[in-house]
Amino acid sequence: MRKPLFIAEVSSNHHRDLDRCRRFIDRAASAGFDAVKFQLFRIDRLFAPEVLARSQAHRRRREWELPLDFLPLLAEHCALRQVAFACTPFYLEAVDQLAPHVDFFKIASYELTWPRLLRACAATGKPVILSTGMADLAEVTDAVQILREAGAEKVTLLHCSSAYPTPPREANLAAVETIRAATGCPVGWSDHTRSPAVLYRAVHRWGAEVVELHLDLDGKGEEYAAGHCWLPQEIAPVIRTMRESMLTDGHGRKEPNAAELPDRDWRADPEDGLRPFKAVRADFQGDEGDPT
Repeated sequence: MRKPLFIAEVSSNHHRDLDRCRRFIDRAASAGFDAVKFQLFRIDRLFAPEVLARSQAHRRRREWELPLDFLPLLAEHCALRQVAFACTPFYLEAVDQLAPHVDFFKIASYELTWPRLLRACAATGKPVILSTGMADLAEVTDAVQILREAGAEKVTLLHCSSAYPTPPREANLAAVETIRAATGCPVGWSDHTRSPAVLYRAVHRWGAEVVELHLDLDGKGEEYAAGHCWLPQEIAPVIRTMRESMLTDGHGRKEPNAAELPDRDWRADPEDGLRPFKAVRADFQGDEGDPT
């Protein structure tokens, strides 16, 4: 797995439009993402009936439900664009509906406290990524224990704040290391800040191994107005810069690189402090001119 692994979260910005979903995959792949993630929920299975009875805003979210017949088509398109396909299940049956298609499961912060869903995802044998927004450390370690006891072998945790958007000063990125030390799991960052500085800090200072970002295509997605979604043209240069910066780490040995080798003999000679080494100066003896 490349580190960091970048995940594009489509969330509810797809408008239940298959062509738009495919464009999300295309734009995410072109922007440098490694995976594209959707959400599978049914409003009647997501909110308690008394909430739906009183809240028209919650009932309206039925318009955001992802059709089941999209799943194999989205998986196929992700494979075509060489990015992983992932989805978040929000009801128990969704796990079985997704299992034939997804490369990994992503469990949302709000479901961290639901053991039956954790166990169902773990039992598939697929890798599991779990967001930890709003949770305290005890809740995180309990969730990891449930996943492991249910058979999950690859568990990755994402530190995040479930405020949409999150002010950068509230990112609390140091918690990445706290979670890593307490669980032994790979830990990443699920971003709601839309701040490049936060992303750079999460990766370069705290070693975030996964970075999840909410993506919209054009500012017309259902969640864009909230302020936590990136546009492809905004995030592409950030990912590109991040990738380029990771290449600069090198092998860690202190030795001359290939580009430096021709200049090594042109350093100051240890006897008289003049350049180049005396052995090279021999080439300059004789008639005036450039020996090269």
